[in-house]
Parts: sequence; C-alpha cells; structure tokens
Amino acid sequence: MTDTATIFNRSIGARPLAGSTNAQPPVQHICVVGGGTAGWMTALMLATTAYGPRLKVTVLESPQVGIIGVGEGSTPWLRGFFDGLGIEESEWMPACDATYKSGITFQNWSTRPGFERYFHPFASMLDNMTMHQFVDNVHARLDGADVHAHPDRFFVTAALARQARGPRAGHNFPFDVWYGYHFDASLLGQFLGRKAVERGVVHVQRHVTQVQLNEQGEISQLQLDDGAMLAADFFVDCTGFASLLIGKALQTPFVPYSDNLFNDAAIAMPTPQGGAIESQTVSTALRHGWAWKIPLTRRCGNGYVYSSAHCSADQAETELRQHLGLLNADVEARHLKMRVGRMSRQWSRNCVAVGLSQGFIEPLEATALLFVQRTAAMLVEVLEHGDLGPAIQDQFNEAMRTRFENTRDYIVAHYKTNSRSDTDYWRANAENMNLSDSLQQVLMTWMSRKPLAPALKAGRCGQGYPIVSWYALLAGMGIFPDPQDLQPPSAQQARHRLDAVDDFVARSALNFPDHRELLARIPPRAGDRSLQLYLW
Repeated sequence: MTDTATIFNRSIGARPLAGSTNAQPPVQHICVVGGGTAGWMTALMLATTAYGPRLKVTVLESPQVGIIGVGEGSTPWLRGFFDGLGIEESEWMPACDATYKSGITFQNWSTRPGFERYFHPFASMLDNMTMHQFVDNVHARLDGADVHAHPDRFFVTAALARQARGPRAGHNFPFDVWYGYHFDASLLGQFLGRKAVERGVVHVQRHVTQVQLNEQGEISQLQLDDGAMLAADFFVDCTGFASLLIGKALQTPFVPYSDNLFNDAAIAMPTPQGGAIESQTVSTALRHGWAWKIPLTRRCGNGYVYSSAHCSADQAETELRQHLGLLNADVEARHLKMRVGRMSRQWSRNCVAVGLSQGFIEPLEATALLFVQRTAAMLVEVLEHGDLGPAIQDQFNEAMRTRFENTRDYIVAHYKTNSRSDTDYWRANAENMNLSDSLQQVLMTWMSRKPLAPALKAGRCGQGYPIVSWYALLAGMGIFPDPQDLQPPSAQQARHRLDAVDDFVARSALNFPDHRELLARIPPRAGDRSLQLYLW
C-alpha cells in the first residue's frame, strides 16, 4: 500500500477562556486595526490567550471603510477554530447563512476525455479504505495500463457532494469525515465581533487619519478622525489591501505573484437558493479565468476571478452573466481588484499583518481565512512564549513566507496543467515556466511515473498540501498517457475490484443525511470524537 494520506488524528479541546499563567504578557495592549473576518477572528484568539484579561485587546474599526464580504468558503481548519473557542455550529452557522463543504469540484479546466470535471476532497480516515486502490490505479495508468484512475470514484465525500448530502454522519457511524464551510463573510465578521466584545475586546469605531512612529521607527499611536490619539504597545494590521500599517506606515516591500498567477480582478453576483443545497464549492473555468459557485442557506454566492490583462471588466461581467443566465437580469455586480502576492515581512517592528494586508493568493482553494487563522495562532503562540525578539520575528516571517509559497505552488499547478487552448489566457497559463523548483519537482516526479509520497514526505517538494490533494489534482486533470497509447492492464494492474470500491462508497454515503435537512437540525458536537486534520 502506498502511503498517501497526510492526515492524522488530533483531539481538539477548547482553549481556556481565562488566564492560566501568572506571567506578565510581553506587551500590555494590542490594537487590531480593521474589523471584518480577519480583524475579529484575530481579536477573539488574542482575547483567549493564557494571559486572560491582563492582555488588553482593542479593535479599531473604521465606519468609513467597507469590507470585502461575499460568499466565501473555508478549509477544514475553520472547524478547529470554532471548536477551540467552544462555539457550536448550531450557534454560528445559522447566524452566518453557513453550509457544510465536503470539497471543491473543478469543471472545464481540462479538455482530456473523461477528465473534464473532478472533485478535490477533504480526505479523512474513512478514505484509507479506498485510498490505496486509487493510488495504485493512478500509477498503473501512468505506466500505460487502461485502468480507471479518476479520483471521484474513490472518495466518500465526492459521493456526498454529488448527492447533496451533509458531511456529518449519525452518531452510530464510527467515522468522522473532515469538512469545511461556506458562509456569508459579512455576517461572519459581525458574529465574531459580537463574540469578541462578549469576551472583553474593546471596540472603537473611528477612522485612522495618521499613523505616528517613534524614534525607533515603531508605531506609537494612531490619530483618529475626532482628533483623539490611540496608543498601544503592539499593532495588528487588518486593513485589507490598503495595508495601512505594515505597508504604508512601515514601508514593508510587497512581493507580487503576477509571474505565477495572472488573475487580478473579480466580479461577485448573488443568485437565489432553490432546490438541493450541494455540500461543495464549484469552480468552473471560463474564457479568462474561473467562476465560483458557493451555496449558502438563503442564496448562492457567485463570482468570476479573471485576468484584466486578457479581458476588460465589461467583457468579464458579460461572460459571468451569460454563465449564470442573468444577461438581461437586473442583478447588481460588484467589481473587485485583487493584489496577489505577499508582504516581504508579515511581522515588521511592532506590527503583524493579518488577512489581505499580509498578502493574498487568489480564492481558488479558499485559503484566505486559513492564513488569517494560522497567522493569528502563531502570534498567540509567540505571545504566550513571551519572546518578541528579532530571532523570533525572523522565524515567524520565514514560516509565513514558506506557507505562502507552498500554497501558491499548489494553486499554480491548476493553471499549469490545464489543457484548454481556446484563449490566450489559458495558453499562457499552460506555457508559463515561472515555476518554483518545488513545483517543478512535483511535476517531473509525476511525469517520470514515480510515487509522489517519498519526495513530499521528505520535504523535498510539494509541502503545504496533503499528498492525496496532489494525487486528486494531477489525476483529476487527466495528466496521463494519451488514451490511444494505453494497453490492457496486467493481472497485477487490474487486481483491485472497483465494484467493491463502488459498493463501499455507496454504503458509506447512506450514513450521511440530506444537506438541507442537516442544516435545519444541526446537532450538538460529540464530545470525544476524534477529528481528522490536515498537516499544514
């Protein structure tokens, strides 16, 4: 059996909601500048450090600056965030129009027959029952055998998504599959804000007019639009693409990813929710980018992420309206600009950037909130350790650089492996050679028909995503020998009974309820159930 499932069991207990140490915090007052999901998530995590109320946390939110709040999706890590804070799904999900997410379907990215559509699952321990059959068939097909190697057949969550089932089974089913969420970002930010204030976070609604630095070049205080000054020991920049503190005030250089990722704009449009609610995000390749569909309880979030170098905003909106059947409908479209890349340093002097201010990799794999969560968690860990010195800052920045670039590589792989040739946009993506050494190693390993697991587990390439995600991507896109070059499989290559795989997946899926019914009666958490977490 090939070792592919880079997942592990971890029981998540709630963080203590009050102080659990007598040590003094290394800073007394942290000011989070900017609200929204990033600001309030960070504030909540800071409010539950081991220092308790001895660490003062203030969120300074401008009433003049809106947030980018559209329908969004998450990775499975968001589940750990809420569990760690002791917030039940039955409380936050209805308040945020949230639904469950089993994974992401990619359609029309590949033109290879039989591989025009595939599902990227959130793999869990349950998939170990069929994982080795999938991987064995992948390698047999890479070796030229005509065997079935499309990922959708081998994952229970793919069946859940197809059948509009929710990824929470009844308590009599012994397996807990891992899942993410869809939610209204504006409502989630408001919910987190209420929770943060309940837990002692100070909320100041004023607009920053000037950032003042001290003689050491650190941020000392903020001048507000009413003439007041707000001082703090440490600042968190959650001001979005404006990067008011880390970028403008501290002049931290920005590292663009435009050589790797061409998309720099997006359009968002809602549509009514009707019928079955799928437990998946759908990403559909269009002429100059891709369209998302995110099912919420009361509407669907839709949008188009595209390259402004390859089409105009009007052309993109027309294409999205045609895709949605809204060409002549009176539905407003929101146009957004994206700055894709990262700050050269996420932590500069006495400021850490979180959210869009720290960087952004386009929303293809829904990683934006994961970066918020992981950055805030790292900041909490550093604060609790008590050392904010230069060496710790360097370690923090190197860890964030690595995470950004590993995530970028996985997303770039979608574009590099596309087989469309209908527009300059897709041809340019397929021909793009601005690939990291790590991504080149992954692709060369695959094309040389060698297993990915040893290189990924050894850290030589492909870090940041589970091994099964790489297999789902490359097999799902149909990166195999041409069909006419395939030969009948040997007895060894055809040893797996796919009817048994089909039966296992079908029987397992029956233990999961209809998604809409599950949302109507979200049950409480099982206290000791083990969670399946991705290695990050």
